[in-house]
Amino acid sequence: MWLLLGLIAIAATLINLYMYKTGKDYKLAMAAGLSFTALTLCAEYSAVSRWVKVEDWSALLDVVPGMEKALWFLTIVSILLNIAPALLELKDNK
Repeated sequence: MWLLLGLIAIAATLINLYMYKTGKDYKLAMAAGLSFTALTLCAEYSAVSRWVKVEDWSALLDVVPGMEKALWFLTIVSILLNIAPALLELKDNK
């Protein structure tokens, strides 16, 4: 589930940037990009929770350390890319 939500988040972010570049209203795409990023994080947390419930320690030891760094990085990139049009618009209006 997290993979599908992550791909949707990436698509929404690309649509956000494209709509800003073409001068169209990008705010709904920005909200969708950020929302699907949050849903991706929730889905990943749910997967980790399932591994804890079934005591799949090998999965936790194998996946969690790398995923932590990846999730932090991708979430920060998603936030920056999604709010970039709003910040650029603010800069242009000054």
